Amino acid sequence: MRSDPRSTTVASPAPGVIPDTIPGPVSDRPLVPVPNTARAREAAAAANGTETSAERFHRKALRGRLHGYAIATVALVAVLIALAASNTAPVKVNWLIGSSHVSLVWLVLVTAIVGWLLGLLASARFNWRTRAPRRGGASS
Repeated sequence: MRSDPRSTTVASPAPGVIPDTIPGPVSDRPLVPVPNTARAREAAAAANGTETSAERFHRKALRGRLHGYAIATVALVAVLIALAASNTAPVKVNWLIGSSHVSLVWLVLVTAIVGWLLGLLASARFNWRTRAPRRGGASS
């Protein structure tokens, strides 16, 4: 394979650091190493097969947060199922003209969905009305 003659690899004084490539012509100035800490960590971890204590802490913290989210989701679904099961009795809903009977769980569910959709619409409208002024265009 041929390499690009217009690029030069920067030498790194630190062992295990993967050097970056600088495109374009190279001047007579001394080479400056381009640090890439993510690559250096990956190379060091691959070299000795271990991870630093900070990386282990972050990995375990992420795992703990994911377990917490999973437990909270299961608890929320259980509460919603219990709420739906205990509120199946029909209730009378009075409209402006007339009334109807509907199961309480459906009334709560439809009300929650309509409220959520109205909240999304209101948020989008507020964001649109308060957006930053546009730059550019023709100026007089």
